[in-house]
Amino acid sequence: MSIMLFLIFLAATFAAGTTGAMFPTGEWYKRLNKPAWTPPNWAFPIAWTSIYLLISFAGARVAPLDGNAYAMAFWALQIALNTLWTPLFFGLRRLKGSLPVMGCLWLSVLGATVSHFQLDFWAGLAFVPYLAWVTVAAALNLAMVRLNPNQKPLEISKL
Repeated sequence: MSIMLFLIFLAATFAAGTTGAMFPTGEWYKRLNKPAWTPPNWAFPIAWTSIYLLISFAGARVAPLDGNAYAMAFWALQIALNTLWTPLFFGLRRLKGSLPVMGCLWLSVLGATVSHFQLDFWAGLAFVPYLAWVTVAAALNLAMVRLNPNQKPLEISKL
């Protein structure tokens, strides 16, 4: 595995992760009704840091391999959708509007997991925690929609 490739993938993941800093949860999120199984707030940065390290490792292992087109396409798609979800959910407060993005994110992470496994066992295995976490995130997103039916999105004119 190339350290330079790993650092490039790591830069991509942490660039995506900056949306968390740009759109923090804040008081609005604290006031939402949440399911009892919502992970504690401290778990999110630990989970995302671990996931970003793992998928950077996976990308760096698969990038130089022949036949990696689908794996790299899914890798790019999942990080793009990962980047998009946070501003939709936390920034614009579009609980329902973020669901299709979450669904596409879940599918792209599944595609990345399968396609990475096809090329390299360790790269595929590195995506498994992400698939588990995004499954929890999707269920949490859906539960938040159901538990907060009257939650209005942020008006863009107020930004």
